Amino acid sequence: MVGRLFRSSFAVAVGAICLSIILFFGVLYQYFGNELMGALTAESHYLAQGVSALGQDYLDDLNSDRRITWIASDGTVQYDNWNEANMMENHLAREEIQETLSNGNGFAQRWSSTLSQQTLYAAKMLDDGSIIRVSSTQDTVFQLLFSMIQPILIILLLAVLLSAFLALRLSRSIIRPILAIDLEHPDDFSEYDELAPLVTRIRRQHATIHKQMAQLRHRQEEFSALTDNMSEGFLLLDLQGHILSYNSAILDLLHTTPPTQKNGFYLLLNRNEPFRHSVSEALGGHKCQQMLEVNGRYLQILANPIVRDDAPAGAVVVVLDITDRHRGEALRREFTANVSHELKTPLTSISGIAEIMKSGFVRPEDFGGFSTDIYNEAQRLIALVGDIIRLSQLDEGASTLERCEVNLHSLCSAVAARLSPVAEKAEVTLSLEGDSAIIVGALPVLDEMITNLVDNAIKYNRPDGRVDLCVKQDDYCVLLTISDTGVGIPAEDCQRVFERFYRVDKSHSKSIGGTGLGLSIVKHGAAYHDAQVTLDSAVGVGTTITLTFPIK
Repeated sequence: MVGRLFRSSFAVAVGAICLSIILFFGVLYQYFGNELMGALTAESHYLAQGVSALGQDYLDDLNSDRRITWIASDGTVQYDNWNEANMMENHLAREEIQETLSNGNGFAQRWSSTLSQQTLYAAKMLDDGSIIRVSSTQDTVFQLLFSMIQPILIILLLAVLLSAFLALRLSRSIIRPILAIDLEHPDDFSEYDELAPLVTRIRRQHATIHKQMAQLRHRQEEFSALTDNMSEGFLLLDLQGHILSYNSAILDLLHTTPPTQKNGFYLLLNRNEPFRHSVSEALGGHKCQQMLEVNGRYLQILANPIVRDDAPAGAVVVVLDITDRHRGEALRREFTANVSHELKTPLTSISGIAEIMKSGFVRPEDFGGFSTDIYNEAQRLIALVGDIIRLSQLDEGASTLERCEVNLHSLCSAVAARLSPVAEKAEVTLSLEGDSAIIVGALPVLDEMITNLVDNAIKYNRPDGRVDLCVKQDDYCVLLTISDTGVGIPAEDCQRVFERFYRVDKSHSKSIGGTGLGLSIVKHGAAYHDAQVTLDSAVGVGTTITLTFPIK
C-alpha cells in the first residue's frame, strides 16, 4: 500500500510540475508576444511619420534590425530592407494589409514561408494611402524551451527528487497510523474519520473470529477430553498414513511411546502384521478387523476408511482391549469342559449301577449297598448343580438376593456348630474368637462362603489339627480370619485355587469329595459384598484366609 500511495502521489507531483512548466512557458510566450507586438506598433507609428516627412530616403538611411516593408495601396511592394522589392509578390491579400486599409492600423501573427519562422506584423497607413509595415520574428515555445533546456532539466530533476522525497514521506505518514491499528482493540483508532467504516468492520470481524475461535477451542477441548478419557485407543490417519490425531490410550494399549515426529507415519506405533494389514485395508477403502496380542493383552483392531467424494481420504483406527473377554471366553470353555466332566462321572456311576441292577445280576442282600452308591452320587450331582447355580447368581450380581444386617460373629458361631460333627470325625478342633460385628449382606451367600472355608479347613487338615475363626472390627472394616494347621498350598497354586474346578491335589481331593467350586463361590461372594480376599499359606504349616468387609 505504501508503494501504491507513493506512486500515486509522485505521479501527481510530477504531473503538476510538468503542467506548471507548460503553463509557465505558455504565459511567458504570450507575454513576450504582447510586448513585441507593442514595440512593433510603436515603431510603425514612428516610421510612418518619418516616411511621410522624408520619403524613401528616410528608410535608406535607417539602420534597423527589424524588417521594414513599404507597400503601395494596391499591394505592390515599394521597399523592403531584407529583400528586393521587385522580386516580392503582391501583399494586398495579406491579413494585416486588409486590416490597415480598413482601420488605418493592422496586426497579424503567422508562420512566414519566406523567413520560415513565426512572425509578428504591425502596419500603419500613411496619408497618401500607402502602408508602412514593421515585422519581427518570434521564437516558438519549443525554441524557447530548447534555449532553456539545461536550467529546465536541472530544475525538473530537483523537483522530481523533492517530489519523490515528499511523496515517500507523505505515503509513510498516511500508512503509519493505519499500520498502528490495534486489531485486538480497533475502537482505539481515531486518526482518520474516513476509516471509521473499516474500523467498524474490523471490530465486527474480530468479534466473529473470537466467537468462532472460542467455539473451535471448545470443540477441540471436548474432542480431546472425549478421546483422552476413552479406554479404547483412537488413531486418525490421512491418506498417506501420517498420524493426524491419537489419544494416550492407544499408546498404552500398543505399549509404545508418542511419535517423536509431528505427523509421523503410523508404523512408528506398531509394526505387527495385524496392525499393518488393518490400516492398509482401511486406507484402501475397506473396513477391517484384526486381533493383535501385545505383552500378554489381547487387542481388537477396528479400522474404517474415511470417505470423501466417494474416495478414501484417510482412516480411523480404534483399538479395544478384549483381554478380559478373551480370558472369560477361555474360562467359559474350560468351565463347560469341567462341568461336563464333573457331571459325567456321577452320572456314569449311577447309570452303571442301574444297568447292573436292571440286568438282575445283583443279589438281594447287595441292593442296600448299590442304593447307597446311587444316593451318594445323586447327592454329589445335587451339590454340584447347586454350586453352579449359586455361581451363576453371583456372576449375574445376585439381584434376587435380599440384603440385610448380619452379625458376622453369630453367623460364624452357627457355621462352627453345624460343622462340629465333621470336625470331630476328622479329629480337628474348631474355635471362634472376636466380638460381635454387623455387616450388610446376603445371608445365604455369607453362610455358604464361611461354610466352604471352614469345610475346606477341616478336610485338608491333619488329625489333632486346629481351625481357628476370628472376627474383628475397626472404624473402617470387619475382618474374618480362618486359619488351619493343614497341609498348606504351594506358592504357585495360591492364586489358582480360586478358579473353578481347580484342585491342587486331584487324587486327595477326589478321596475327600467336594465339587471344586467352593473357593470360587468364596471369591465371587466377596466381590458381591465389595470385600477383599487374601490368602497366606505354607506347605505343611497351614493356610490362613482373611475376608475384609468394608463398613458402609
